[in-house]
Amino acid sequence: MIPVFAYYSVRVSTDDAQIDGHVIPISSRISGNVLQVMINDNQQVRAGESLVKLDPADYRVAVSQAQAQLSSSQADITQNEQNIPITSINTSSQVSTSTTQEQQARAGVAVSEQAIDAARARVASSNAALAQAQSNFVKSQKDLARSKDLVTKDEISRQDYDAAIATADANAAMVEGARADVLGAQHALDQSIAQLDQAKAQLEGAIIQRKQSQNTLRNQVAIVRARLKQSNAAVQGRQADLEQANLNLDYTVIKAPIDGVASRKTAEPGMQVTAGQQLMALIPLDDIWVTANYKETQLKKMRVGQRVEIEVDTYGSSRRYKGHVDSIAAASGAKFNLLPPENATGNYVKVVQRVPVKIVLEPGENRDHSLLPGMSVTPTVLLNSDINNPQQQQ
Repeated sequence: MIPVFAYYSVRVSTDDAQIDGHVIPISSRISGNVLQVMINDNQQVRAGESLVKLDPADYRVAVSQAQAQLSSSQADITQNEQNIPITSINTSSQVSTSTTQEQQARAGVAVSEQAIDAARARVASSNAALAQAQSNFVKSQKDLARSKDLVTKDEISRQDYDAAIATADANAAMVEGARADVLGAQHALDQSIAQLDQAKAQLEGAIIQRKQSQNTLRNQVAIVRARLKQSNAAVQGRQADLEQANLNLDYTVIKAPIDGVASRKTAEPGMQVTAGQQLMALIPLDDIWVTANYKETQLKKMRVGQRVEIEVDTYGSSRRYKGHVDSIAAASGAKFNLLPPENATGNYVKVVQRVPVKIVLEPGENRDHSLLPGMSVTPTVLLNSDINNPQQQQ
């Protein structure tokens, strides 16, 4: 009895255990008709191997449309790039023309101002000449009056009197001529003032035109640059659409993401599938482990890294597999149930809980892929075995 007790005291086992592994769902990322199914149920496949082909016709058309739209957007960029210098040259020419017109208007204002100064000088000169003529006329009239008295008294000759009359008439004519000159000079001054006003109006119009041309230059160039940015953004969007179209075309061939065995195949030729619809499952038999639900009373001496002997119900005791404790769950299995137990209700019945323990096979133990997920096993943990986890050794 003692050897038997010593043997079983350092071993804990459970028949509540099974092989676990990854079950990878294979689904379509796009909608379409199944054109061809490349594999059968339970067939071994390699990573990258084609599993299902969808009809690519619609997605090829989408790629062509995306390429055409991208080409159109790229043409818009070329056009807008060419429009920038053209717009700049045209609007710069308008600015240059309006600047020249402004300079000409300023010169016209200066000429008009000089003409006004000359006209004012002429008016002043004409007024002075008129004053001089009027003074001479008044003097000649007085001389004529005296000559008339003297000729009546025969103190001067008739010839002298006639000369006085001629002088008075000449001075009168000179007064009329001087008045005409004053009127002409004043008229010329009025014309010069009117021309100055017209020149100033032209200058104001030229200044406004020049400012408008400058604003137009800035606005037109800014608009063309904005269109160029918009075209660049459109090209980026079209490139993204083309990339997505190419991806969708690539998605018409569904490939295996990893090595594994295909199972639960539902895809059939001619079948209409939608995005996200599962077509089969892929089970990688190179990555399996044992999930053993040990009683909580069996965990007292169990540690990560302890060796494990695994007996599979399928093969019986004729073959045992080797492994080691990889990890112990952080809670009992009951805590993960949809309705976990509530022991605070008053109807408490103590039940020994089971805690999941993950056991990993040693390298090469399942080289022949004889262990399949779901198989029932009986793992036995050797409590007195070496602990490989350095943290546990400390």
